[in-house]
Amino acid sequence: MKIGELARRTGCQVETIRYYEREGLLPEPARSRGNYRLYGSAHVERLTFIRHCRALDMTLGEIRTLLMHRDHPERDCAEVDALIDAHIGHVENRLAQLESLRGALLELRARCRGDGGTQDCGILRELAQPADEEGGDAPPSAVEHIGGTHSH
Repeated sequence: MKIGELARRTGCQVETIRYYEREGLLPEPARSRGNYRLYGSAHVERLTFIRHCRALDMTLGEIRTLLMHRDHPERDCAEVDALIDAHIGHVENRLAQLESLRGALLELRARCRGDGGTQDCGILRELAQPADEEGGDAPPSAVEHIGGTHSH
């Protein structure tokens, strides 16, 4: 099958399939006489595996490691367990960050009643305040927190 058919079967964009090939996650496909990529059922299965991992928000490095274990079934499964445990830790960290972000947004939202003109909007006023540079024991303002969470 050609790349368009592989994309349809797996629900994956053609550009993403090419990216996974460049990254070494998908093996090079055979080529037709016309130099078209030709994929088989092994590509469908592997791409489905990769897409499932991505749906679980795994990094390409984590996926690469899982694929290596999948390709070498004699390897110790404890390494796969450890990878998943570490990923769970990352997810728990992100959940805590998101909960903190939620609190900061709720605090920001409480600064405005939603009536009147925007010249009196407490949200806009707070967002215009300079960030506290000292980094003391005070909790970060909504502005600082929002700026700090989008880099992950």
